[in-house]
Amino acid sequence: MKLWHSFVKELILASRSLYFYIELIMAFIFLFLLLFVIPEQFNSKSDEYVYWDMPEAGRELLAEQALDADEDGVAETVELEYDGEPVSATLYSTETQNIYVLDDRETAVNLADEERAFAAIVHMDDAGEVTYTYYLQGYETERLRNTYLVFHNEDTDILANTFDNQDVRALETEHLLLTDRENVIPSFLTFNGSLMGLFIIASYIFLDKKEGVIKAYAVTASSVWQYLMSKMGVIMLTSTVTSFLIVLPIMGLQPNYLLMLLFLLTTGFAASALGLVLTSYYDNIQQAFGTLYVLIIVLMLPNVAYFIPSWNPTWMTYFPTYPMLEGFKEILLTNGDVSYVLLASLGFLVAGVVMFLFANTRFKQTLTV
Repeated sequence: MKLWHSFVKELILASRSLYFYIELIMAFIFLFLLLFVIPEQFNSKSDEYVYWDMPEAGRELLAEQALDADEDGVAETVELEYDGEPVSATLYSTETQNIYVLDDRETAVNLADEERAFAAIVHMDDAGEVTYTYYLQGYETERLRNTYLVFHNEDTDILANTFDNQDVRALETEHLLLTDRENVIPSFLTFNGSLMGLFIIASYIFLDKKEGVIKAYAVTASSVWQYLMSKMGVIMLTSTVTSFLIVLPIMGLQPNYLLMLLFLLTTGFAASALGLVLTSYYDNIQQAFGTLYVLIIVLMLPNVAYFIPSWNPTWMTYFPTYPMLEGFKEILLTNGDVSYVLLASLGFLVAGVVMFLFANTRFKQTLTV
């Protein structure tokens, strides 16, 4: 009962502070970005500039092949700008590429250089032999460069037959992917639930230290652990409410909200406990700023790996925010891995309890000094 009264008191006090509204404002900013700034799907098409250096008959043949691959089967005449001058080009748009066919070699190469894009010159000699010259930008992978070499050193009929005869087996046919907009939500939830919670609880504790609230517990009947737990309860409540505020308008009824509630509470508990451990070593936020800053930067690294799948080192999986991101992603998927989320929740709960007991001991020692 004392814990409940302490929690209600802390909640009322928190509602009067600036930090309480900072968390709400951040949630509305995230929601605004999701609704009005981040598109449903990012345009991931690459631009390619091509020049067909061959007789008209060859051009017509390549144009027919390009039309077959075009999304709507219609070539579009567009105007590009190079060196302040308009340049006419024919655009063929596929699912992954915008192919601009230009009227001369120099313009194709220069545009690719200016736009940091891919360029290709397709040349046919008098004997009807076709050669390809690629202008790369240097950031292409070795695998892609080797693919170009193999593709033009093997008979295309042989390659096509090899591809057709490959045995491709789908391991899962009902797996639904998130849209690009929905895929950003786990990152926002991780930031809102862990990083913001860590910062906000540290701010609350340092504010109470400054006002002498914590030292008052040395001469009162109230327990330090109840005070700390009530602070954590406030953080967990606000982060849960703001997280639901972010998810509901975007995802509707698709996620498993009971599982999401469990995961939010356990991750929020662990993040808050980490904040308590941090604040037990410093007297004010100025002293702790450097440590807090480095800690938040380190915890944000898995967010970078999350958006760059090609950079996902094994050591990154040991960061606590890594399973947070993966857990939230599994929750948002209609057929997500429930066992992973439950196991991660258990891990965060155990880690949170250990850190809370340690922080409680640290605060008790501080009061007896």
